[in-house]
Amino acid sequence: MKKLILSLLLALGVAAGAHASEGAEIHWDKAPSRTNDLPALQNGAKLFVNYCLNCHSAAFMRFNRLRDIGLTEQQIKDNLLFVSDKVGDTMKSPIDPKEAKEWFGAVPPDLTLVARSRAGHGGTGADYLYTYLRSFYRDPSRPTGWNNLVFPNVGMPNVLWELQGERQPVFEKIEEHGHEVEAFKGWKQVTPGTMTPLQFEQNVGDLVGFLQWMAEPAQNHRVRIGAWVLLYLAVLTVLVWRLNAAFWKDVK
Repeated sequence: MKKLILSLLLALGVAAGAHASEGAEIHWDKAPSRTNDLPALQNGAKLFVNYCLNCHSAAFMRFNRLRDIGLTEQQIKDNLLFVSDKVGDTMKSPIDPKEAKEWFGAVPPDLTLVARSRAGHGGTGADYLYTYLRSFYRDPSRPTGWNNLVFPNVGMPNVLWELQGERQPVFEKIEEHGHEVEAFKGWKQVTPGTMTPLQFEQNVGDLVGFLQWMAEPAQNHRVRIGAWVLLYLAVLTVLVWRLNAAFWKDVK
């Protein structure tokens, strides 16, 4: 009997912890759809090279593939290549993996497919990235000085902090399932960035749009072909139906 009571108390404690953690979950914001917006994709590519490629690679993407988003080879050379890179090279980070693991606790992951791999119950991979990149805050207890509401205790610093400025999350205590939990209420701007909040969100949307495009560059082309195929099949279905009726009219 004692074991049964202890098991029930333990189960209740786990359930309470689960409810408390649910109360602290952050809702994923809907990412803007910009995979067909060439200027946005070009800006996203610039942001990716300037702020992400220093640590993260995109080893399955070549620089010359950026011609698909309207950039010329000369523009790629002038604006997006490091000194030692060639247009046909893959987008690899110059960081040393051993040093990266020492600095951040883990080697920064490859981002080629991150917009597809991060999809979850909260939304698409793009939704996750859009929320994650806008959810950093100062945390002196962390080695990098930064933390993230979407990915608590993340090893990555806020590389976009100069653009966004410093913010702090605001919580309020609410009662949920009979327990008091902290719920995220919003953000408090501590110091301004070089961009306004609206400009920053637009640029993050461009960056996420580029990551989404990079995960499947042929997606838009595939969708266009698919639409024509479906239209062709619809017309063919009507023709076959009328042809079948013509063949069988005398039999009836």
